[in-house]
Amino acid sequence: MDFTFAQYLGFLAFLLILTIGFWLMILLTAFIIPYWLTGTFIEKFKMKKEAKRKALEENA
Repeated sequence: MDFTFAQYLGFLAFLLILTIGFWLMILLTAFIIPYWLTGTFIEKFKMKKEAKRKALEENA
């Protein structure tokens, strides 16, 4: 089999896209999604705490 330069470049482009996608998935699952979930839970906790404080102020 004799490969042309264009096939070689296409294969390198495929490997590059595959590698970028792999590391992007690692980044998303390791850092971005846990960061997003933690921020969401902290924000919900703050909102509940604020609502509870307002309810206590209204009753007092």
